[in-house]
Amino acid sequence: MSKQAYTRRHFIQTSVIGATAMALPASSYGRILGANEKVNLAVVGLNSRGQAHITAASATPHAAITTFCDVDNRVFDKNQKLLSERGGEKAKTYSDIRKLLEDKNIDAITIATPDHWHTPMAILAMQAGKHVYLEKPCSHNPQEGEWLAAVQQQTGKVVQIGNQQRSAPTSIEAIQDIQEGIIGQVYYGKSWYSNTRGSIGLGKKAPIPEWLDWELWQGPAPRREYKDNWVHYNWHWFWNWGTGEINNNGLHEMDICRWALGVEFPVKVTSSGGRYHFQDDWEFYDTQTASFEFEGGKMLAWEGRSCNGFNHHERGRGATLHGTEGTILLDRNAYFAYDKGGRLIKQVNERSQSATTNVVGEGQLDVYHFENFIDGIRRGTKLHSPAQDIRKSTLLCHLGNIAQKTGRTLNINPQNGHILDDAEAMKLWGRAYEPGWEPKV
Repeated sequence: MSKQAYTRRHFIQTSVIGATAMALPASSYGRILGANEKVNLAVVGLNSRGQAHITAASATPHAAITTFCDVDNRVFDKNQKLLSERGGEKAKTYSDIRKLLEDKNIDAITIATPDHWHTPMAILAMQAGKHVYLEKPCSHNPQEGEWLAAVQQQTGKVVQIGNQQRSAPTSIEAIQDIQEGIIGQVYYGKSWYSNTRGSIGLGKKAPIPEWLDWELWQGPAPRREYKDNWVHYNWHWFWNWGTGEINNNGLHEMDICRWALGVEFPVKVTSSGGRYHFQDDWEFYDTQTASFEFEGGKMLAWEGRSCNGFNHHERGRGATLHGTEGTILLDRNAYFAYDKGGRLIKQVNERSQSATTNVVGEGQLDVYHFENFIDGIRRGTKLHSPAQDIRKSTLLCHLGNIAQKTGRTLNINPQNGHILDDAEAMKLWGRAYEPGWEPKV
């Protein structure tokens, strides 16, 4: 491969990463693991889900957290303490992911950053020879999902997406039972999420905090002047960085429904809703109902209520699968099967509970998911949540947002998920990037 061709596969300019690093082939970056060696992990993004990564990876055999990376310099000490409490040794620290990826002793990175960094960082990591555990959503937009899948195929790296319910023994058993006909022919999946989020207010321009590298936090996103209500969590509700509640939480149960239905790309997508509960800076939707129709007479729906926590089936989140002979109720902690008359015919509980509606969402499912990821690296074990498949569930969420933003029904090519005969909607397939930070595939 020529130096020019190699450079095209990276989105960071050679002068930024360093000429020596850019000259090395991807295979030169990674260690060759011995049969009994541990996989050295770097955790990138140490607020919220990053802490769940530390806890889960620390409980995973053959995994060792050796490195931390974050643009907030306040988070290292408390996470060093968390790592120590979990039996780990002091981690090396970086603020710049580009410098971290030059470290040949790192085998894999876990990404728990804001959404706009997910695919660009995963691409950088794969092209540097690292395996990737990538929090959901795996992409900020549909185009990135296609790029992620393409680079994973090019590099052959192990990429596990953080849809951790895919590793839940109860969910795996439920899908097996569905495939064996416990509720007949399944044709409809209903998923939901409810919470009592407060207002994010009206942000004010403010000095960049001394503890924050705002340039690196923004990374591939077009530049914005700092406001005081964006960092660290409220970025979820802004198009420049986030993907809304449907991707933040709806994705989990929508993915389970798509898995249970045995479908890939839809043929029709509709959505209705809005920002109803508060009048503030929130750009997405606190109330949304989205539906997805598939070939073969199957349908999936999601209802999200971010600011009204009234539960369905006594649960803040979950899914029901409806078939010709009954219904299954499924969440992160249990599985219930009912016959057509509503009589309970089977119940299976998880051995250990996982959180459902808090911002960390920590639990045993994370450990199962990390174990599967590490086994995929060391032994070639089949992943429960591979990028090639999960990007299709993520696309459903993006299409729901696009249908909501355009205010009309989207007709979809069932072969590749692309929007048909709607140029305005297809403009939302990708995004603009800060010059010099564009992903290169």
